[in-house]
Amino acid sequence: MSSSPTKKKGLGTFDFFCVGFGAIVGVGWAVSLNKWMASCGGPVPASLGYLLALIMMVPVGLCFAELVPMMPVAGGTTAFAYKAFGEKISYLAGWCTLGAFLTLMPWEAIYVVDIAAILIPGIKAGDPLYTLAGTDIYLGHIVVGLVIALFFFFINYKGADLAAGVQKVLCIFLIGVGILAMVFAVLKFDTQNWQPIYENVGVSTHKSFFGGMLAILATAPFFLCGFETIPQGVEDAGGSVKKVGMTVLLSIVVACLFYSLLLITIGGAWPWQSFYHDMASPSVANVFAAIYEGTALGKGLYTLLVAGALCGLLTTWNSFMMGTANLMMALARARMLPAVLSKRSPKTGTPVNGLIVCLVASVIGPFLGLGLIDPLTTFSSAAYVLSWGMAAYCLIRLRKTEPNLPRPYKIPGGLPMAWFAAVAMTILLVMLFIPNSPAYMGGVAIKMFIGWLVVGVIMFLATAPQRNKLTPEERSAALFASAKDAQV
Repeated sequence: MSSSPTKKKGLGTFDFFCVGFGAIVGVGWAVSLNKWMASCGGPVPASLGYLLALIMMVPVGLCFAELVPMMPVAGGTTAFAYKAFGEKISYLAGWCTLGAFLTLMPWEAIYVVDIAAILIPGIKAGDPLYTLAGTDIYLGHIVVGLVIALFFFFINYKGADLAAGVQKVLCIFLIGVGILAMVFAVLKFDTQNWQPIYENVGVSTHKSFFGGMLAILATAPFFLCGFETIPQGVEDAGGSVKKVGMTVLLSIVVACLFYSLLLITIGGAWPWQSFYHDMASPSVANVFAAIYEGTALGKGLYTLLVAGALCGLLTTWNSFMMGTANLMMALARARMLPAVLSKRSPKTGTPVNGLIVCLVASVIGPFLGLGLIDPLTTFSSAAYVLSWGMAAYCLIRLRKTEPNLPRPYKIPGGLPMAWFAAVAMTILLVMLFIPNSPAYMGGVAIKMFIGWLVVGVIMFLATAPQRNKLTPEERSAALFASAKDAQV
């Protein structure tokens, strides 16, 4: 183990909110809003679908709000499950979360380059180097992706304070752009643009308005993921860890409302079926250019919304680089990943080797292109849902097995609320794997999910020798060592 890093000022409540909200609200709203409408049969069922997702996710957020200050260490569900169920279940939770986290970074790198190319067309100049999954890859793609990946590696390497400072600036701009989009959509609002209120346009299997609402749940976990980056960084908190736990819930609520309001307002500003069929990516920027066609306002809104989409990508990328490195550090402390990943910088406290892995994952993205986006999206959804459900089961078990653990915050509704979260996530996970289910994630994503689990088993067996060098008590002590320094 490396020596303890010098204690920094630490992150405040608003820092953690920006980490969580910025991780959740990436580029999806800017490029996929019309696809959400189409997959649900209209903006109204899509908007209500996100409110349904909110009802499902609030209990999950409440579980994290209790668990985070109770065990304020990096790892999130990994640490919760270690205490509640032991090493093997902890590894399953951590490995699934890690798969989802690592997936996000190449995903963001792919989209960042594509959005940046709209603002800087020269990125796609010349002949493509090659084509992958139907997408042309240019030298400019790779160069821009590498530069941004190195930038985020650098600011995270310099410490959580710098990374959080950059995150705040990007997050405030992102929120401002989203609010402006809603305002200018309302100025052109007409309920006729919602018509037909529900119609399956052939991209999903649902047959009713309610089925359309449920359809959003196939991808909603992916577009709501990111709040788990908050507990990963709890060791960098500069104040009460109770407030850190509450920012998990706050980021979920604000993100769901953000998506729902965008769907209902923009869906009322332009005929939604035309929005789906006629607007290329970035669809939201293009629809505003059409709504205010031929005006300086239309051009300005287009540019601003493309910049907002880019900011959303950057906030997500930054948050997940922070969170993934800390998650790997936690798994390595318990020797469930190679011990070298537990190394922290003695000056800044950053998990150095974990950040290097994140850099490699980020660099892969620009070489892949947009053709692989959809399978990555739905694979991540299943991994997140599994992790969220396990967190709820951890809370239920720890209420019984560890009643004396300090709980600065207790979930309203107690165990029934936790059971609601656990059962809801279990049902959703099952639906993701059932063909013809409104939330079915598809065969390619299922193969990716199973493949990741197989790789996880191999990794767990490979790390057994280093794990056996420490007693279970020593591994537990290493995982939870930072908890004693937390301010509740």
